[in-house]
Amino acid sequence: MNKKEIYFDNSATTRCFPEVAALVSKIMLEDYGNPSSKHRKGLEAEKYVIRTGEQIAESLRVKPKEIIFTSGGTESNNMALFCAAEARKRQGMHIITSAIEHAAVYKPLDRLAEMGYEVTSLPVDGKGHISLEDLRAAIRPDTILVSIMYVNNEIGAVEPVAEIGRIIKERNPGTLFHTDAIQAYGKVRIRPKEDGIDLLSASAHKFHGPKGAGFLYVDERLHLKPLIYGGGQQAGMRSGTHNVPGIAGMGLAAEMVFARQEEYVRKIRGIRNHFMEMLRELDGVRINSEEGEDGAPQIVSASFEGIRAEVLLHALEDRGIFVGSGSACSSNHPGISGTLKAIGLPQRLLDSTLRFSFSIYNEPEEAEECVRTLSELLPMLRRYRRA
Repeated sequence: MNKKEIYFDNSATTRCFPEVAALVSKIMLEDYGNPSSKHRKGLEAEKYVIRTGEQIAESLRVKPKEIIFTSGGTESNNMALFCAAEARKRQGMHIITSAIEHAAVYKPLDRLAEMGYEVTSLPVDGKGHISLEDLRAAIRPDTILVSIMYVNNEIGAVEPVAEIGRIIKERNPGTLFHTDAIQAYGKVRIRPKEDGIDLLSASAHKFHGPKGAGFLYVDERLHLKPLIYGGGQQAGMRSGTHNVPGIAGMGLAAEMVFARQEEYVRKIRGIRNHFMEMLRELDGVRINSEEGEDGAPQIVSASFEGIRAEVLLHALEDRGIFVGSGSACSSNHPGISGTLKAIGLPQRLLDSTLRFSFSIYNEPEEAEECVRTLSELLPMLRRYRRA
């Protein structure tokens, strides 16, 4: 086993910044008041919540009052979809999405379809992009919502969000645009006001913040009813005691990432591109992600001819290298990826695909060690391939 672990599963979750972990601990042990309380301990806690709203809003160039704190990306997506559908149902019941959405989007949409909404799923090309012409043709007078992810969590496809927003508003100004930006926040430039985005979801643990915290951006012009009722926190939009340690940790992580975003992205993309160049030298390897400056800076999807993904994943784990096999959020034993099917990956490779995802805690030397290890493992594992 390697002396040092190599963690290439950062799209599943990232390591917390030490400063974030320290802040979370401080709040849990010292500044532990309930922000709804009127005494000093409560006011101290409330300051953390207010500060995080400012930090997140600054990163997106929006207003703090447009940020709703949630338990993470899944809740943010569910809130966006169910609340938007409910708010617009008098104008229509048609929703548009893509064929490569995360389960936290397509499963709520499946439920909305059961409730009588009509859901159109747009196909994607071999690199995971929707056709803007398909989108334009699909928007109707009764289309109330379009939900297209910003960055795909499995192959790193970056959708043309600004153009999507422009087309939506041109075709039907009343149609809302939601984007799952969970893999995009902190990695690409996001400007909801410029890009016609009405609702945007993000999750703290994808950008070196704590698990159990996320946010939903909601344009101030929207009037949505809440998904969760109770004590009326967050202007009634998300009742329940604030998760102050998680919220504050998320705010600090966002501030730290965006203070050095260009530097971080340049480093991560450099590692990714170097890794892809080396992967191309190996036999029987297909890269499913866009190369160079295209695609998300942190994700590489690769298929390994003749080897089951789970077998290769555990062989790498035995060498101290941790990678992913698709979405880590669906279950411990996900089925064949809908994203890989949607991009037309050959049947023989569907169960032979791994995801490598990088963060600022990775180094080029780790990518080199991973490829060296793959060059040793692949010939050996192929000798035991299935008949």
